[in-house]
This record gives sequence, C-alpha cells and structure tokens, in this order.
Amino acid sequence: MRKKLAALMMTGAIAFAPVQPAHALFGFGDIVFDPSNYAENVLTAARTLEQINNQIKQLQNEAQMLINQARNLASLPHSSLTQLQNTIARTQDLLNEAQNIAYQVSEIETAFNEQYGEAAANGDFADMIANAEARWRTSVAGYEDALKVQAGVVDNIEGTRAELSNLVSQSQSATGALQATQAGNQLLALQSQQMTDLTAAIAAQNRAQALDAARRASAEAQARENLDRFLDYGSGYAPTTVTMFR
Repeated sequence: MRKKLAALMMTGAIAFAPVQPAHALFGFGDIVFDPSNYAENVLTAARTLEQINNQIKQLQNEAQMLINQARNLASLPHSSLTQLQNTIARTQDLLNEAQNIAYQVSEIETAFNEQYGEAAANGDFADMIANAEARWRTSVAGYEDALKVQAGVVDNIEGTRAELSNLVSQSQSATGALQATQAGNQLLALQSQQMTDLTAAIAAQNRAQALDAARRASAEAQARENLDRFLDYGSGYAPTTVTMFR
C-alpha cells in the first residue's frame, strides 16, 4: 500500500506540474542562447533585406524611366535648315536673274502690250524691225535663263545627296522619339527643297517656251501687216496732162 500511494502521489505531481516551452535554452557563461528567437530574428532580417532589394529595383526602374524620357526629349544634334535655305536661295537668285522680262505680272503685261501680239504690227517699218529684234533677243535670253536654272539645280544634286545620307544616318542613330521625329521632319524638308528646284526648272523652261511661242505669234501678226501695207496701192493711177513741147 505504501508503494502504491507513493506512485499515485508522483503521478499527481507530474500532472499538475507547469508546462515548459518546447525550445531549449543553452547557457554559455553569462550568455543565454535562444535558438527559436535567433531563427525569428534571421527570418525578420531576411524579409527586411528582401524589401530593401525591392525598393532598390523600383528606384532603378524609375531612374531608367527618367533616362528614357530624357532621351525622348533630347534634340537632334544635326540641323540641315541652313543648308536647305542656302540651296533655295541660290535657286531663287538664278530666277531673279531673268533677262528682259522677269517673273512679274506687271512686266509681262507691259511687254506684251508694247511688243507682242497686235502691238507687233504698230509703227513704221523701222519700229517693226526693232521690236522683232527685241522679241528675238528676249526669246534667246529666256532659253539662256532656263539653262542657268537647270545647271543650278544639277549643282544642288550633290549637296542634296550628301545631306540625305547624313539625315538618314541621324535618323537611324536617333536615341529618342524627339530625335527620330526631327530627323523625319528634316527629311521632309529636304524633299520640299528638291520639289522647289524641280518647280524652278520647270518654270524657267516653260517661260522660255512661252516667250518663243509669243515671238512666233507676233511675227505672224507683223508679217500680215507688212503684206497688207505692201498690197495697199493707195488710190491707183490717175492720168494727168503732160506737156512735152513748148
């Protein structure tokens, strides 16, 4: 009975004893090491490091975005505006050198009223001859002007080719949207300059042909007037009394 009672008392003592945590504490002198607390601290540090890395990546992405925006806003370092303006100015100078009758409506009206069309049949024979010679000189000068303009346009071809190659290179190496757009705009401006040269050449050629056609039409009018004057016998022959002997 004493043995059974002692065993029952021991069992009760164990049942009512406080429950200890599932981790162990290790003592090293005055330092106590808690493995569970250490693991939690390591996990917290890992999570903090991951958050820092995410923030670093976000800052890197924002920095790259700013760099890309700066590239998109960067201007093209090359401008062909001056070269294009000089080319157009040279062509304009050649057009302004038009001889006798320039590209002005007032001058054309004055010349045609005085020398061309029905005006070619006015005046005496000396005036007609002088006007015919002036018209011939004007026609020859018109063809000379056309040849000068055409030669100037041909001279512009090499400069246009070099500028086109430069702009294409600039467009292909553009670092942003603005540079690409500016390169494209300058290519369009170069095409406009070529169209200007072509228009000038066509205008000069058409001017020469128009002057020559007007000369021929005026010559026909003058020829008709000369024939009418030649065939005009006046009042004809009128007999008169002639005294042969006194």
